[in-house]
Amino acid sequence: MATVSSVSICSNALLTLGAHPINDFNENTEHARLCANKYPTLRDDLLRKHPWNCAVKRVVLAPSTTAPAFGWAYSFTLPGDVLRILSVGMDNQPAPDYQLEGRSILANTSVLPLRYIWRNEDEASWDSAMIRLMEMIVAAELAYAVTASATLQANLKNEAEFMFRQAKAQDGQENPAQELGGYPSFESRFY
Repeated sequence: MATVSSVSICSNALLTLGAHPINDFNENTEHARLCANKYPTLRDDLLRKHPWNCAVKRVVLAPSTTAPAFGWAYSFTLPGDVLRILSVGMDNQPAPDYQLEGRSILANTSVLPLRYIWRNEDEASWDSAMIRLMEMIVAAELAYAVTASATLQANLKNEAEFMFRQAKAQDGQENPAQELGGYPSFESRFY
């Protein structure tokens, strides 16, 4: 079985468009340049859109040596691979007060648990539905540049939206159901 990579995803997208595949982003071809230019942004956008199981990471941040000028006791520098913050604080405990400013989180606690979506550039670790979705997203993005067909581009975008809903549902079903709780109006009826 071939190894999944950013190049193989782009090659499959090009094949979907009836174009020749690429072997490397550094090839001296228009398709390779298009893929090299578009792929990182499309990948990061897809990763940000849903807490994919393959892209969730947990860390405990230590404060930086420089405290904020005012308002907060500590500043925590975000890891370089953060695409989206999912939660701050420990699971099943109230989240601490915090403020996001630039690439830092300000808080009044000396350690900061963080759960976030990271820039997972190892496509081989992605779920197969997510890989197929990414191929369709790339094909839709490149469709007009490669084929000059706005109709094909629109059809591929619609297909990508449908595949996104399916992949998101499949990914979410792999986790146990979460109890939301905290329904005061419902609970007041029984107490």
